[in-house]
Amino acid sequence: MACMKLGSKSDAFQRQGQAWFCTTGLPSDIVVEVGEMSFHLHKFPLLSRSGVMERRIAEASKEGDDNCLIKISDLPGGDKTFELVAKFCYGVKLELTASNVVYLRCAAEHLDMTEEYGEGNLVSQTETFLNQVVLKSWKDSIKALQSCDEVLEYADELNITKKCIESLAVRASTDPNLFGWPVVEHGGPMQSPGGSVLWNGISTGARPKHTSSDWWYEDASMLSFPLFKRLITAMDSRGIREDIIAGSLTYYTRKHLPGLKRRRGGGPEASGRFTTPLSSGSVLSEEEQKHLLEETEELLRMQKGLVPTKFFADMLRIAKILKASPSCVANLEKRIGMQLDQAALEDLVMPSFSHTMETLYDVDSVQRILDHFLSTDQIMPADVGSPCSSVDDGNVMGSPQLITPMTAVAKLIDGYLAEVAPDVNLKLPKFQALAASVPEYARLLDDGLYRAIDIYLKHHPWLAETERENLCRLLDCQKLSLEACTHAAQNERLPLRIIVQVLFFEQLQLRTSVAGCFLVSDNLDGGSRQLRSGGFAGGSTEGGGGGWATAVRENQVLKVGMDSMRMRVCELEKECSNMRQEIEKLGKTTKGGGGGGGSGSGSKTWFGIKLKSHQMCSAQEGSVSKSNSENVKIEKLKDVKERRGKHKKASSISSER
Repeated sequence: MACMKLGSKSDAFQRQGQAWFCTTGLPSDIVVEVGEMSFHLHKFPLLSRSGVMERRIAEASKEGDDNCLIKISDLPGGDKTFELVAKFCYGVKLELTASNVVYLRCAAEHLDMTEEYGEGNLVSQTETFLNQVVLKSWKDSIKALQSCDEVLEYADELNITKKCIESLAVRASTDPNLFGWPVVEHGGPMQSPGGSVLWNGISTGARPKHTSSDWWYEDASMLSFPLFKRLITAMDSRGIREDIIAGSLTYYTRKHLPGLKRRRGGGPEASGRFTTPLSSGSVLSEEEQKHLLEETEELLRMQKGLVPTKFFADMLRIAKILKASPSCVANLEKRIGMQLDQAALEDLVMPSFSHTMETLYDVDSVQRILDHFLSTDQIMPADVGSPCSSVDDGNVMGSPQLITPMTAVAKLIDGYLAEVAPDVNLKLPKFQALAASVPEYARLLDDGLYRAIDIYLKHHPWLAETERENLCRLLDCQKLSLEACTHAAQNERLPLRIIVQVLFFEQLQLRTSVAGCFLVSDNLDGGSRQLRSGGFAGGSTEGGGGGWATAVRENQVLKVGMDSMRMRVCELEKECSNMRQEIEKLGKTTKGGGGGGGSGSGSKTWFGIKLKSHQMCSAQEGSVSKSNSENVKIEKLKDVKERRGKHKKASSISSER
């Protein structure tokens, strides 16, 4: 700690209860009361150093009062500072430190202790110490700025606060590795002029570790928020990076708001350097916490990715508990919405703090957050096709920069829906509205949405059949995986219409897959024939006969697999035929309600399943490469049999006649 000793006499002051006495052998002729403390002193040492004391003593002498009593109620620093001032007037050794120099400087100005009343007076001594010692050190500047808090009005008038803030801002904006601080000031190892670490004054040859850009977070967090805010503003004006400023704000807020959990990810909180718990005296009141939260939200810039989404989610929870202003809550929801694709599920699962306690979770807040996300520039362009067209080829159309955040948000919302679905108080319109807010193209698969709907139906068994059907209309059965289709086909909670759709599209997927396998098999057959003819023509292939034998063996294995696949397809075709007959029967019964009607522009609606004409063709005829020719042969055989039957019948009749 930097310090400076003034004077040369030994300590001649003694305290007795709430009074100080100067033991110089002479009786006291003046009593100075500062607050609740009395100082029994002598007039001459005081008036020889202080213009205020000189005038007050002169006024008391004119009144003819031998026992001079002077009361000072507004002295900066109070009785403790006046004790040091009195000792300075008596020439007692006085130690100036970064912790007391601000009080002494303000008290000296208040008492008019200038050079006019003695050379090397307290004003000049404290001013010199501030400029030449305190402001040249980061640690001392922090301590001096902390002491400004109690005498802020006087410190501002004397520009002490501004000088300390400017000194700190300069050092925070400069790379500490260039000057070796604040490593030395934090108690780190001393360095030699060459930069190596010293041990007992001996160079070890080891190089010191580089200091990260967040080295000042902990020191700055010890300031009161008004001073911290002024410091951050000064740092921002000096061009310090926005992420560093935002990091200091988040660190300060997490330290002083008990409700905010410390982040377990990267950053300064996880480095292990800033784990000292706050003392009980540092805990803010509820009103101060609310003020700190609202001020921090205003100071942070509205920029995506500058602050983790988890921090904003934690702040939103605390804002609702502390009943922060509606504008603060709305801005926090907007900030979360801007970077919703970076959020985790636990960030959205917030309990409801409403007095009505309608639901266990704050679904309305998540709905607003999602709306903010959708209203940003991450919305899909208008030329993107329907969900079917975007998934038919196994990939998603559009720009990856736009699809990826939206896909992540869709997965996040589906997970949130599954999390809140067991809440029996969650009304169907809220659940349905949140699920429908996600654009159809954002979900590459509807497995997550299906899981959420299944959980909701399980915990809301009293829903009517129409409500179940309306909810399940959110599902796109074409975007369910085979596992989800298998589960849905056996799910008794789903409406019958949905189960039929699932079964149909499950078979459609199988037929499409089998068609692809047949195409591969045909290509392999052609390739093996070419390889076989080439092998006989050329005698042997390059690399010996082992490659030929392996190719033949693999081809045989594939053929066996294709044969079993063809048998399975035949079985599925029989099942599909039976299903089609059942559907046609149901369609006839519901024909009056428009269930079996068609739609324009080349599309058909079949039992609630909207299909384009080319999809129906691909489902009925185009899945197996050889099915068309086989069907033609079968039809021809049927015609021949019918003709033969008619001919035999006619011949038998003629013979009977």
